[in-house]
Amino acid sequence: MTIQEIKRLRETEDKVEFKEAKRNFNFDGGSHSDPAERRRCVLGYVVALANEGGGYLIFGVKEKKELPHEIVGTTFGEGKTGALEDEIYKRLSVRVKIEELFDSEKTENNRVLVFKMPSRNLGDPLTFEGVPLMRIGDSLRAMSNAELFNILSERVSDFSATICEGLTSEDLDPEAIALMKAGYAKKQKNPAFETLSDTQILSDLGLSENGKYNYASLILLGTRKALRKYLPNAEVIIEYRLNHSMIPYTARKEFQESLFTVLDKIWDYVNQPASNPLLHVQHKFKIYDISAFNKEVIREAVLNAVGHRIWNDLGSVVIKQYPDSINIINSGGFPSGVTKDNILTVRSQPRNKRVMEVLEKTGEVERSGQGVDKMYYICLMEGKPLPDYSQTDDYQVDLCLRATIVDEAFYIFLNEIQDGRAEKLNVFDLLTLDKVRQGISTDLYDVSVEKLQREGLIKSQSAADKKYVLGDLYYEIAQQPAYIKEYRLRDLQIVAGCFEKAKEVYMKDFVEAFHSQLSREQVRHLISKLEAEKILTIIKAQKYTRYTLNNDIIRLNENIYSQFLKKLSE
Repeated sequence: MTIQEIKRLRETEDKVEFKEAKRNFNFDGGSHSDPAERRRCVLGYVVALANEGGGYLIFGVKEKKELPHEIVGTTFGEGKTGALEDEIYKRLSVRVKIEELFDSEKTENNRVLVFKMPSRNLGDPLTFEGVPLMRIGDSLRAMSNAELFNILSERVSDFSATICEGLTSEDLDPEAIALMKAGYAKKQKNPAFETLSDTQILSDLGLSENGKYNYASLILLGTRKALRKYLPNAEVIIEYRLNHSMIPYTARKEFQESLFTVLDKIWDYVNQPASNPLLHVQHKFKIYDISAFNKEVIREAVLNAVGHRIWNDLGSVVIKQYPDSINIINSGGFPSGVTKDNILTVRSQPRNKRVMEVLEKTGEVERSGQGVDKMYYICLMEGKPLPDYSQTDDYQVDLCLRATIVDEAFYIFLNEIQDGRAEKLNVFDLLTLDKVRQGISTDLYDVSVEKLQREGLIKSQSAADKKYVLGDLYYEIAQQPAYIKEYRLRDLQIVAGCFEKAKEVYMKDFVEAFHSQLSREQVRHLISKLEAEKILTIIKAQKYTRYTLNNDIIRLNENIYSQFLKKLSE
């Protein structure tokens, strides 16, 4: 986190608490006798923010409704950050990271202290002096019974490990059991496992106990008749529509059978030639064939939908297929602690742990939590948009997988640099490359940036310049330059685009146009350079400064972007 980012944070949206704390701040309640006053301390805010899923307590900043916030500086904890971390861990058993930052625009009162809180553990609310706290406005209050119950409910035992009363061995599909045995033998590299009795294999995998069978055995191995009787919502429904505006479906198929036998049938239905065509990318004399929808990605998505769904919801897993995308929807929302933003980095506990354990032991899924990584990796390698969870809410997970190849040159670039590598680039390396391709220079993975720079797969103009471009190979394939003079081509395209919309542009318009690609400071630096080169003309105003294009560009009756580049090239 940087000072510039801190100035733009909002308390509620970004889970941050600002305090001026210029010289001191109550650490543990001190001598206050009033409970409300005692809570307004460092330990109280650590507890409240951890209970909210993690966040930041920041000293030395004046909180303002209108951004940016003002840096006022703090001397709290100078030279004692390590001791503070140790004391917080001793009191609360929470590992808080404390970081000192300094505002380079100020010569004094420029120190900011950032406490970064992790999320509480699953099902375990943190307490300060025996009270589980939450923030509301400027105060800290005790959680309501409903809020506390929601957290404690996260400890609910695994439904799939619960005994399904009345289920017998006759209710299990022999074909599914055979597939499970074969997968188990292959994964464990022991062919003898295929010769084990059904009773033995079910017991070994935790699907039966003392002659009784659990819901995991029903979900994974149950016959259609048994599923309809004991778990009627254990079905996958596929609907195909020719376009997104259609309400009635063009075709529909319902699958209600064991997970081990249904996976290939689901794929066969999705993979019909008319609904899953081959896409073609040509580079020189080579043609790459890419299916619109990838088998491994669809398989992982279906396994996740079944493994993480809530079974007391009567809804089924639904797959909505269109020519350009597939949505896979399951009930229950994300598991606790998982969000759209941390889905690749957080280690979650599956809701149906027994089901996922068996799938892992039989080779159907990778190590727990790795399925999403695999989907991201494959989508990136195929040049497609990332898996999209933006429509997910508290009640359902909605995963959208798109078929379109967004950048053919990037697809070729990735495949050429991966080809022949002994150690392939990992998913975070690929994500970093994809962000750089889009012009994003914020929130990059530091380890990947260093690695990719060493290998020449990304570069910048100098060590101080944090605006990256892809390696030369990409621009050779794309047949376009990375830079015009010292400016990134993509940055110039965005600036020129602002003037396609308006003759006069405010700084805030430039910042909005770059969105998360560049920081506000980087945008200001870019615009100042263009103004110094007489590409942009500044119009001074009493309140807000405006920018317009140089008159030489305006007078030319051609595309603004073309003339923009011509002027720069002079």
